[in-house]
Amino acid sequence: MANKLRLGLPKGSLQDATIALFKRAGWNIYADGRSYFPSVDDSELECMLIRAQEMARYVDHGVLDAGLTGIDWVVESGLDVTSVTSLTYAKQSRRKVRWVLAVPEGSGYEKAEDLEGKIIATELVEVTKRYFADKGVNVRVEFSWGATEVKPPTLADAIVEVTETGSSLKANHLKIIDTVMESETHLIAGKAALADEWKRTKIDQIAMMLRGAIDAQSQVGLMLNVRVEQLDGVLAVLPALNSPTVSHLSNSEWVAVNTIVEERVARDVIPRLKAAGATGIVEYPLNKVVL
Repeated sequence: MANKLRLGLPKGSLQDATIALFKRAGWNIYADGRSYFPSVDDSELECMLIRAQEMARYVDHGVLDAGLTGIDWVVESGLDVTSVTSLTYAKQSRRKVRWVLAVPEGSGYEKAEDLEGKIIATELVEVTKRYFADKGVNVRVEFSWGATEVKPPTLADAIVEVTETGSSLKANHLKIIDTVMESETHLIAGKAALADEWKRTKIDQIAMMLRGAIDAQSQVGLMLNVRVEQLDGVLAVLPALNSPTVSHLSNSEWVAVNTIVEERVARDVIPRLKAAGATGIVEYPLNKVVL
């Protein structure tokens, strides 16, 4: 029987971003709205859509060999699964999300200690309990089934909720008074899968390609031509990822330079390259950057 890796993908808010990431990494995943088993153009992969909150449990039990989920849910589960790599992407952005302690505006609560004896609503129950216990603050932590930000002040005194931008909290007249934890997506794997040589190799391959796709998102390639006598001036301008590739052209007085830069600095670098004597400057997008 052919080898298969059983991979869990997060169902829900991260689903589309995850499928898009896999596409950039080289895998086409087709998720039918009704099926929990998306098809994938890799005969060695078997995908299953699982809620991120439950991923660690199924990986720990060996139902799945590996899966993508937030490290927050791994910590919350308390289970001993291995993080193979972190993958910083979210549903709206390419940055970490935060679980924050938020209270109603005008409530007078300014810090965690002000909530002694109060009710805290959250999905992240165990982490929240540890957070308050570490501060020596006695609170009642209640599990929230969603729409947590509408619960204060009637159903809870404060909440611990995940946010990327804070806009939903502001819209519900809540203010953030502390960060409980930061989180990002991780590729996790179970001990049995990592002990299997074929599965370990496959998991490492997926991790490398996903990381490469994420690293490429913030970078662009630059190609340009420059006269040999002006090459040092051009190289001095480039904040290269590694040493730029310099190739001789058929005209021995000229060379071609190829390199990778952060996309956000390209707008400043390109005019400086032009001023240093570079011509034919081309900026191009990258699918993957594997270091």
